[in-house]
Amino acid sequence: MSKISKFFKGSSSSSSSSSPKSKHHRSRGGPSPQEAIHKLRETEEMLTKKQDYLEKRIEQELMIAKKNGTKNKRAALQALKRKKRLEQQLTQIDGTLSTIEFQREALENSHTNTEVLKNMGYAAQAMKKVHDNMDINKIDDLMQDITEQQDVAREISDAISGPFGETYDEDELMAELEELEQEDMEENMKSMGGLPSVPSSRLPSAPTSHRATTKKRVEDDDDMRMLASWGT
Repeated sequence: MSKISKFFKGSSSSSSSSSPKSKHHRSRGGPSPQEAIHKLRETEEMLTKKQDYLEKRIEQELMIAKKNGTKNKRAALQALKRKKRLEQQLTQIDGTLSTIEFQREALENSHTNTEVLKNMGYAAQAMKKVHDNMDINKIDDLMQDITEQQDVAREISDAISGPFGETYDEDELMAELEELEQEDMEENMKSMGGLPSVPSSRLPSAPTSHRATTKKRVEDDDDMRMLASWGT
């Protein structure tokens, strides 16, 4: 009998020899997801060890076949036959491991989804409990009160930050400022002595006799140049 058969037979016999209380509990609720996942992991570990054993046996049978070769063909053929049977068992175990791995992953995912849904249900119940203590009408009234108080606070802030006391015309203030600047400029000019004054009397003209003498001299010079040109 193979170890796999012994394993499943042993598990069935152990379950049958269990106490009535545990048997009743399993028939009523079945194993928990954690227990099933643990069992599948144990099975995977056992089959992995079986794989290692078969691989070593295959290597041994191959060495026996090579060793006997032409010396003892009967022994070599028997070793190759055993090698073939071991390889078939190894292939079956590979398929079984794949199936168990798929089942374990599906179970783990289902368990995870169940836990997620359970926690989401807890959260929904907690949210419902919080909302049970709230009244939509009261919330609307509260938000309206908050809005009104914010408007009042804004009006108070505007009143505090606005100009205090009398207000004046901006144009009048600018005109007065320009007059002050003009007066200040005039005062500065006076302190610097002011601009030089323009003489009120006319400048003295050149004497008439001097102008006549100058004109006569120019005419004489012209006559002398004319006589000189004739003599040549």
